[in-house]
Amino acid sequence: MTLDSDILIDRRRLKRNLTIWRVLAILAIVATIAFASLRTESGASLFGIGRDHIARVTISGFIGDSRQRHDLLTKLAKNDHVKAVIVAVDSPGGTTTGGEALYEDLRDLSKKKPVAAVFGTVAASAAYLCGIGTDYIVARGNTITGSVGVIFQWADVTDLLNKIGVKVDEIRSGPLKAKPSPFTPPDEASKQLTEELVKDSQGWFLGLVAERRKAAASAMDDIKTGRIYTGSEARKIGLIDAIGDEQTAVKWFTETRNVASGLKVKDWKPQRSVSGLFSSSLTDLAGKLGLGSFIDPSMLEGLDRPLDGLFSVWHPQ
Repeated sequence: MTLDSDILIDRRRLKRNLTIWRVLAILAIVATIAFASLRTESGASLFGIGRDHIARVTISGFIGDSRQRHDLLTKLAKNDHVKAVIVAVDSPGGTTTGGEALYEDLRDLSKKKPVAAVFGTVAASAAYLCGIGTDYIVARGNTITGSVGVIFQWADVTDLLNKIGVKVDEIRSGPLKAKPSPFTPPDEASKQLTEELVKDSQGWFLGLVAERRKAAASAMDDIKTGRIYTGSEARKIGLIDAIGDEQTAVKWFTETRNVASGLKVKDWKPQRSVSGLFSSSLTDLAGKLGLGSFIDPSMLEGLDRPLDGLFSVWHPQ
C-alpha cells in the first residue's frame, strides 16, 4: 500500500516537472520568435547579418508623419552594409505634412546612399512627392501617378441639422477661428482663407517638382492642374525616369552609382515594440482559429489619420 502511494506521488511530481519544462520551452520559443522578428524588422536577419545588400523600404496606404519611418530611414543611412535603397511606393497619398516629412527624410538618405523609387499600382500626390525625394523613379506603364497638388475638405451639415432640429451655438475668439466649420455655411472670408492655404501649399509642391524634375518643365501648366497620368504618360513629360520594375532600379544602381552587381534585395521595416508584435501575433492566431470575424484588423486601419487639415492625396477617404 505504501509502495503504491510512493509511486503515485512520484508520478505526480514527474508530471508537475514536465509541465514546468513545457511552459519554459514555449516561453523560450515565443521569445526567440519575437527576437527574430525584431531583428528582421530592423533590417538584420539571424542568418546573414553583416552582408552587403540593397535595402527595400515599402511605402503603402495612407502617408502620415511617422517617427518609426523616420528612425528606419536614419538607420539605413548609417548602415555600412546597405549599399543602395529601393523605395517601393503604392499609395494614393496622405497628409501634406506627412509627404513633406517623408520627402525630407529621403533627401537626407540620398546624401548617404543611392536611392530609387519603384512605383506600383498608384503613386499619387504625397506618394509622388515621395518619388521625387529619391534620385531615380521607375513605374509601370499603367501606374497611376501625378496628382500634384493639395486639397482641403470639410462637410457642411447645416441642412441636415436643420431637418432634425439641432442647433449648434458657439462663441469664437475671432471671426476666422475654427473656420471653415461643418456647422455653419462657409462665408467668403473662410473660403478665401482656405484658398490661401491651398495655394501656398500647392506652390510649395510645384516648386519641389520643378526643382527635382527639370525634364518636366515644359509640362508644368498641365501638371499644376492636379491631374493624374499613366506611367507611360508620366515618362513622356518627365515626371518619371523609366518604365520597368525593381530590376530596372537595380540596373541603374550598378550602371550609374557603382553599386556591386549581384547584391540581394532585403526588406527593411519599421521596428515594432514587443507589445505590437504580440498584438499582431494574436490577430494572426485568431485568423487561423477561424475567429477573424471577431478581430478584424481593417477596423483599426486609419484610426491615426487626422480628421481635417491639408491633404496631398488622390482620393481622400
